[in-house]
Amino acid sequence: MSDEKKNGNSNQEEQYSLNDDRRVKVLSPGAMVAKRFFRNRLAVTGMVILLVMFLFSFVGGVLSPYREDQVFYRRDYISKEYVGVTENTEYRYLKLSDEYGAVQQAMTVLAIQQENSSFDAKGKTYDVVKEGEGLYSIMDGDTAVGAAYLDIISAEDSSVTFSDEFQYNALLGLVKGGGSFTLDGEDYDVDDTGMITKGGESVAVCSRYIVQSKTSGVIISNEFREALIDHLASEEEVFTFTDANGETAEYELVYDPATKIWSVKQEVSTQVFDTYSSPSKEHWLGTDRNGMDMLTRLMYGGRISLLVGFVVVIIATVLGIILGGFAGYFGGWVDNLIMRIVDIFYCIPSTPVIIILGAAMDGMRVEPKIRIFYLMLILGVLGWPGTARMVRGQILSLREQEFMTATEACGIRVSRRVFRHLIPNVIPQLIVICTMSLGSTIITESTLSFLGLGVKFPYASWGNIINDVSNSFVLTNYWFIWIPAGVCLMLTVLAFNFVGDGLRDAFDPRMKR
Repeated sequence: MSDEKKNGNSNQEEQYSLNDDRRVKVLSPGAMVAKRFFRNRLAVTGMVILLVMFLFSFVGGVLSPYREDQVFYRRDYISKEYVGVTENTEYRYLKLSDEYGAVQQAMTVLAIQQENSSFDAKGKTYDVVKEGEGLYSIMDGDTAVGAAYLDIISAEDSSVTFSDEFQYNALLGLVKGGGSFTLDGEDYDVDDTGMITKGGESVAVCSRYIVQSKTSGVIISNEFREALIDHLASEEEVFTFTDANGETAEYELVYDPATKIWSVKQEVSTQVFDTYSSPSKEHWLGTDRNGMDMLTRLMYGGRISLLVGFVVVIIATVLGIILGGFAGYFGGWVDNLIMRIVDIFYCIPSTPVIIILGAAMDGMRVEPKIRIFYLMLILGVLGWPGTARMVRGQILSLREQEFMTATEACGIRVSRRVFRHLIPNVIPQLIVICTMSLGSTIITESTLSFLGLGVKFPYASWGNIINDVSNSFVLTNYWFIWIPAGVCLMLTVLAFNFVGDGLRDAFDPRMKR
């Protein structure tokens, strides 16, 4: 019985004994920091959110079936201007003789306005004969030397041009209610509607209205022109026309009183960008204003935002460690010089400087990819003074301790003392500062991209995705454009802050958890 008690007491003593190996394991600084960190639920939550965001941005972009700049299209009916119609209200002139020049034309205008039957020009008297509505002949005795007219002759073939003699004879036939004339051995007929034919085939049409095609490669037929001109008198806004093949089409007529032009518009099926398409099976978060998949853009945007954040913090940290380390270790004039540089950088208004540099890059038309590198470099160079000042302060307190005296006594070179023995003792504070800075850097990049001064199209970032909310219509009607990017941005920054707070508490030996 006593042996059993002795064995039990021996096992208990062995269980509660603490040898050197166990002491080292239990009291390991890294293990204590990790233990404190993982006891912090907010810090663990932040780590999980960051892990999800990294997988979403870097792995999701690889797994997405779409490219970052892939554009999607849809068939849509849009109203396009088919033809334009203008009523001619100003007289134009035909030169039937060399003597009918600019002076005679100016006098013709005055004579028509004053309703005079003749005028004098350059020592000659010319008769103004009204042939009919919208046509005046300018006669020198019995010979017509010019004409003033309102009706326009439009050829069936747009490449064909008619002589002044041809137009004058055609206009005479029109105002007289029809007729025929011969010119250059060709016989032409003119009916009362203004149709000019040769051998039964239409060659031109004469009308007060000028009908011009607004669509490349489309020739306006005389039947369409006549039907349209007749329809203008009805003042109806919808014009229906059936062509020779029996195909019927509807056109919308829009009149502009300022220009006195009718725009004849037709709805045609056109391939357009699939802009602001609602979430669907093909596009889980819809499409943006450029017809690109929003989910894919969101993934690649997270990749850019996170990459910019990390690179900027790395640049600022490296500069801060080097300059702050040497300032704190050497002191004296080196410290004064570096700290004055830090003061200068603190006095620089970083936001206006970044805006000016962004506008300058716009003016120089820097490529979007190169612009991202410039943006990271600018933010990194402007962000190092805070890190340098913190490192300097820590090293000033560490350099007088015994272990540094020992390194100096051992003859270790200066660079090794700073980077091998001093800087590692500042790493805990650096980790906390870097973690907290990541969130603010991502916010800065997003703000610049939102203002159009950061990441440029076709590259995506969470900031330039949210840029679409500058349009109030998009803000109120297309929530799937900006809310997901805003949520990702908020969660990422919040997660970095949670992790930073957790690391700060874990590295603080006074925290009792």
